[in-house]
Amino acid sequence: MPLENLHQAPNHTWALWRLEEDENFLRQYAPGLEPVPDQITNVQKRLEFIGARVLVAELLKRWGHDYRGLIKDEFGKPYPTGYPYQVSLSHSYPYVAAILQKEGSAGIDLEQPKQKLLRVASRVLHVEELADAGDDIVKHCIYWSAKESLVKIHGKKDLVFAENIRIKPFSREKQGFLVGRLIVGSMETAIPLQYYVEDNFVVVLNR
Repeated sequence: MPLENLHQAPNHTWALWRLEEDENFLRQYAPGLEPVPDQITNVQKRLEFIGARVLVAELLKRWGHDYRGLIKDEFGKPYPTGYPYQVSLSHSYPYVAAILQKEGSAGIDLEQPKQKLLRVASRVLHVEELADAGDDIVKHCIYWSAKESLVKIHGKKDLVFAENIRIKPFSREKQGFLVGRLIVGSMETAIPLQYYVEDNFVVVLNR
């Protein structure tokens, strides 16, 4: 499972891996890994499930910890069992990504630019964002991934992408910074994000 990227900061560490092994070989990276739920029967989905947890185990190891599994809260937000950290996962086969956060909320999203992003753009982006993205599919991908990251940071499922989650228009580079806004009722929270553009995928995560 080749390491594509590894980034470490004082408050978090995150990494991206490319899946190339079968299930049995993947499990060698993290003995005692929890079993894949029976309802996940698709081979790629099973590899994503295992690979994401192997990646969390690798990140915990770099902080001197053993992997003890993941637990989820009532909204499905994952946490590493036994540690006061936050974790966020994302996958788009053959890639998986994870961020481990010491303090504050974690959110990471990995997406591959695909035509479907243009088809659903009017339901996902605010009119200001639509105008900024135009027909640039990579920029659409960054917007989508940024909004998914903010959903994970928020940790609940009560947000409408086009209205409750806004991204300030930006100039696309190979990597850069974004300003996201969560608008819930009368409350508005600005959240700084960062993004990376590779040849065939985009990653957005909290700063």
